[in-house]
Amino acid sequence: MNLTNYYWYFQSAVPHRICDDIVRYGKQLQDQLATTGGYGDPKKLNQKQVKDLKKKRDSNIVWMNARWIYKEIHPYVHQANASAGWNFQWDRSESCQFTKYNKGQYYDWHCDGWGQSYKKQQGDPSNGKIRKLSVTVSLSESGKDYTGGELEFDFRNLDPDKKPNIKKCKEILPKGSLVVFPADLWHRVCPVKKGSRYSLVIWNLGWPFK
Repeated sequence: MNLTNYYWYFQSAVPHRICDDIVRYGKQLQDQLATTGGYGDPKKLNQKQVKDLKKKRDSNIVWMNARWIYKEIHPYVHQANASAGWNFQWDRSESCQFTKYNKGQYYDWHCDGWGQSYKKQQGDPSNGKIRKLSVTVSLSESGKDYTGGELEFDFRNLDPDKKPNIKKCKEILPKGSLVVFPADLWHRVCPVKKGSRYSLVIWNLGWPFK
């Protein structure tokens, strides 16, 4: 996919009170070890599996389905989709993922979309759809609440025949900033050096590209 804009950002867009509300809400819910594809239920992993998982991803997450969060974030997704010139068809979102990265925690290179359609139970509105647009919202202030933990993109999408084309997404370092990007774009969260980094991730679904 050839893109003119690899991502679209809104700096300091979400009010701090909304960010704080999301963090408070997330802390009230039971968190779990974040996993990646193939690991399944984190509660059923043995010590070796957890150790292997943490070589790729080390953080804790909470799943959210609060309407007020979608209502706050969805307008930015629509605006980015149009302004960046992607104009992807999408019509629903997965559960929001509230993520906490403490000192030393990170998420290595990955992409959110894998091109395969969801195969859900009949009647599930996600059935047959794919992840098209990802959103990351910064809920804490870089430099004040934490250091490190930068979001980075690799615009070559890890093609071994191309030189690395890595960019730090400095635009979302301020609290309340968010970035929207195609779900198949490779990215990572660098290790947090100090403090705790809170973020919100939402994946937005639509019918497969033709």
